[in-house]
Amino acid sequence: MAWDDQQPPWGKKKGPQTPEEVIALLLTKIKEFFDGGEKPATGASGGPGPNIPRGGLFARFGRAGLLIGVFLLVNIAYSAFYTIAPGEKGVVLRFGKYVKTTSSGLNFKLPFMDEVIKVDVENVRKEEFGFRTKVAGQRSEFEKTGYEGESLMLTSDRNVIDLEWVIQYKVQDPIFFAFKVKDVKQAVRDISEVVLRRIVGNMTFDYVLSNREILAAATQREVQESLDRYQTGVKIVTVQLQDVNPPEHVKPAFNEVNEADQDMKRLVNEAEEAYNREVPKARGDAKKMLEEAQGYAVERVNLAKGETSRFLAILKEYKGGQDVTRRRMYLETMQEVLPKVNEIYVVEGDKGGVLPFLDVRGGAKATPKAQ
Repeated sequence: MAWDDQQPPWGKKKGPQTPEEVIALLLTKIKEFFDGGEKPATGASGGPGPNIPRGGLFARFGRAGLLIGVFLLVNIAYSAFYTIAPGEKGVVLRFGKYVKTTSSGLNFKLPFMDEVIKVDVENVRKEEFGFRTKVAGQRSEFEKTGYEGESLMLTSDRNVIDLEWVIQYKVQDPIFFAFKVKDVKQAVRDISEVVLRRIVGNMTFDYVLSNREILAAATQREVQESLDRYQTGVKIVTVQLQDVNPPEHVKPAFNEVNEADQDMKRLVNEAEEAYNREVPKARGDAKKMLEEAQGYAVERVNLAKGETSRFLAILKEYKGGQDVTRRRMYLETMQEVLPKVNEIYVVEGDKGGVLPFLDVRGGAKATPKAQ
């Protein structure tokens, strides 16, 4: 182990730690050289002696040139390296012409010929319309005074709407971002405002209020298409509609309209509910009546056909034996009719008197009535 390494830290001679300190040290040496080129000589007793020049003019300028050369070499070496931070891209220009794009870390460039433009491609940039954020955090504070002109828009039904929104974007192509458009930030603001005003101008007031997601998606898509057409090199991350309201001086009337609209919707829903309850029931009853009528018609037709067949069969039997058939028909008829009557009267044909009859159901003999 060397002796220098074994010495304590306070015994070591500290040199310059940074390039700035190296340059400052060189400048100090040069100043000391020109200010004290000749030192007074000392005599034998230690007193001041005659001035004796240490070297000639050539030696003095040779030493100065050496120091200047060392200074230039250090400066060149220092300017040949540069650092790109994480999340950045370095655009390298050589005599003003694009050469390459470098990533994060330590990189090399040609001194006095190359120029490096650092572009942040990781952070999300934000533009606010209709308001500005004064204090960001959990309880953010916003300033709206003076920004009303950015948020007031006209809809297709000639209503004025107050629409505040935020557009977020990040750099996608550092070359386009650095060279194609002079002011990318202003370009993003102008394009997004033009696109959103045109889209809102083609929609009704109620449609804008109830379809924020559709409006935001359409705005993001068209703004991105315009930015790509202008080669701005940025990508839209999101479009957020912060607040969509009518202007302050028409809010009372707007609230009344909303209340009337809610009442109308409520009545319409109640009517639709009654319709859905009664109409299917009426249709079911009508269908039931039709099916019953059809069943009754089939029943009557079948019954009539049966009666006709029965009559024809009886007629055929009647023609074969009239007396027997007549008596059988008489007996069958009486067998069917008599159980349905309460009182039975037997009247003798030519005498006209009422004969006593027997009440079969009551079990008592009834008194004949005079005719």
